[in-house]
Amino acid sequence: MLLALWPQSWSRQQRSNATLVAALVLMVLALALLGHLLSYFPDPIGPNAQAFSEGARTTLWLTLVSGAVGLVLGTAAALARTARWVPLRWVAGVYIWAIRGTPLLVQILFVYFALPVLVPGLNLPDFAAAVVALGLNVGAYNAEALRAGLLAVPRGQTEAAKALGLGRMHVFLDVVFPQAFKISLPPLVSNFVALLKDSSLAYAIGVVELTNVGNRIQSATFQPIATLTTVAITYLLLTTLVTQISNAVEYRFDVEGRNR
Repeated sequence: MLLALWPQSWSRQQRSNATLVAALVLMVLALALLGHLLSYFPDPIGPNAQAFSEGARTTLWLTLVSGAVGLVLGTAAALARTARWVPLRWVAGVYIWAIRGTPLLVQILFVYFALPVLVPGLNLPDFAAAVVALGLNVGAYNAEALRAGLLAVPRGQTEAAKALGLGRMHVFLDVVFPQAFKISLPPLVSNFVALLKDSSLAYAIGVVELTNVGNRIQSATFQPIATLTTVAITYLLLTTLVTQISNAVEYRFDVEGRNR
């Protein structure tokens, strides 16, 4: 959407940078002005405008922190899944199998309620527990996306790099991983956008994010249509802006010109 606004004469890097800056500025403005704009709406939206604004900020912060955790876990699990050491591959495989085979809501409840029982003294606050559960969940999906990217890099690339005298670490960091990351970028972006919406399940353990705010307001005012419509539109705004940011990053790495 934003990419189409810039002159075609601009380079790929210029258009990507301009889109990234514009999307970030719009994101900051949207979060800063959301409460002010909603305050002009009639009851029950106007009197609770600040609560909606704070809920949106909590949702975005929860997504960013969980997404960073999930990217680190996903990279580690993908490397473990492609490692030569069989026990390491088995551990990573069990992690991915268990996370992808159980509902996210169950995982959130397990981390918040069951984990302190299994590990005495580990009483995580609601936000931290949500970050752990969401990070573990998206990490498993990121791992499969990155593993597919690693396996998609032609073996000839590795052999050519070794023939040039590069060590194993340099072959991976300078040749294999950059190509694998570019191949994996579309599903990674999709996982991050899905994480923004999945963060709504954190309401189950009391995190005061956007869905929790909407649920509390509609329960108190008995006006679900106006309240939940506001929640849905706010989510749509956030996902649209996040998608523009991710599109700019993906466009920057699309050196083959597949995305016009």
